[in-house]
Amino acid sequence: MSIRKSVFVVSLLMAAASAQAQANDDQKGLPALIQVAAGNTLVLEASAEGKITYECSKEKDPLTTYKWVMAGPKAVLKNSDGKEIGDYSGPPARWASKDGSFVTGSQVAVSRNGGKNIPYQLVKADVSGGMGIMTTVSYVQRVNTQGGVAPSKKCTADNAGDKVDVDYKADYKFWKAN
Repeated sequence: MSIRKSVFVVSLLMAAASAQAQANDDQKGLPALIQVAAGNTLVLEASAEGKITYECSKEKDPLTTYKWVMAGPKAVLKNSDGKEIGDYSGPPARWASKDGSFVTGSQVAVSRNGGKNIPYQLVKADVSGGMGIMTTVSYVQRVNTQGGVAPSKKCTADNAGDKVDVDYKADYKFWKAN
């Protein structure tokens, strides 16, 4: 192998190792269940503040049981400077950037974050579009969650169909495949 080829191969290996080390740092302290696989690079981080709507619904089995079911989230995404950069809504889960790009995804895994917070979450991208930062997203992580759990108010036949909005905050990490 020529010296030029050897230097090129070593450079590629070093770049790959550096990218993997950075990905490991970006996930340090997160539960293993929601960590993004090797071969992905963090491209965007955003904080979210919004509401999750829950609806009191009859369960399918047993038919006499009622439960608060998540009807959908609505949140504003902000960058580290506090500037609004997009929004989050669902279902299906959809993150949209002000640059016109978006990504939708399906849940892969969750990990508890205490009884008063919605869980951490790993989402695999299903569809993306537009031309911008979210077009190449492969995974989305929800971390640092605060609030957002189902209401403590009883859900019964008497209030079936009622909807309640619950405040929540979280950070979202957007990853792309290398």
